[in-house]
Amino acid sequence: MASVRQMQVTFDCANPERVARFWCEVLGYVVPPPPEGFADWAEFDRSLPAERQGSAFACVDPTGVGPRLFFQRVPEGKVVKNRLHVDVRVGTGLVGEERVAALEAECARLIALGATRVELLRADGFNESCLVMQDVEGNEFCLD
Repeated sequence: MASVRQMQVTFDCANPERVARFWCEVLGYVVPPPPEGFADWAEFDRSLPAERQGSAFACVDPTGVGPRLFFQRVPEGKVVKNRLHVDVRVGTGLVGEERVAALEAECARLIALGATRVELLRADGFNESCLVMQDVEGNEFCLD
């Protein structure tokens, strides 16, 4: 029998700390403590070679249930639609206009954090409504 393994979701981005802090706010995640011997992540970052400073950041679920999110700087910008995206579950168990209202309320909160609204996809008899958005660097995600 295969054992269950933890997983991490990694985002390629231009500004890892900015994107990580956005996702902390979206999901209620936190920045983990810095490595031993460092007062904070800024101090740790300054200890790295200049070319590595600001190149990565992470956040974790404070309950330990959700996956760790890791953000790494890459030289190229985003040019095409993500092949994998995050679904933020805010409408679970809700249907119809009650679900749409919950999606819209969360959308407004996330826009204030720097997200962009893309499109509301209304229920079609097979799928419930969801709202397509983009994070602070244009990565697609859905409010589901």
